[in-house]
Amino acid sequence: MKFSKKSKADTGIPTASMPDIIFMLLIFFMVSTVFKEFRGIPVRLPAAKKIEKLPGKRNVAYIWADDRDRVSIDDKFVEIREISKLMYDKLNDDLAPLRVVSLKIDGRAKMGLVTKIQEELREAGGAALTVNYSTKTASK
Repeated sequence: MKFSKKSKADTGIPTASMPDIIFMLLIFFMVSTVFKEFRGIPVRLPAAKKIEKLPGKRNVAYIWADDRDRVSIDDKFVEIREISKLMYDKLNDDLAPLRVVSLKIDGRAKMGLVTKIQEELREAGGAALTVNYSTKTASK
């Protein structure tokens, strides 16, 4: 009696589920990645010798103000009297409550504009908000 040899088992890696894995990773990165960063209006930031970086960009609102008394929040021009309502709504948002307001104010802007913005922020949240003044690093 003659026995025939058995064929060897295929040792390749199964790739049938590869497209599913790729699409799941693609969806994960699309959901968890921030695609757009607010640009605001062009401002010339004042220089500072010692600066500290914000710990993260989550729960941060950026307010831009230029030397022509224009104010922008989330890429939209707003009136100064609207700031308190907008910031109050952001502060009381259930999904991502606002914690820090970063002011990007032109170095040539009038102090009266800055004072009005600060008063509006005080009305919006008072002690619940932390205000950060953005600057650029001064050359040594």
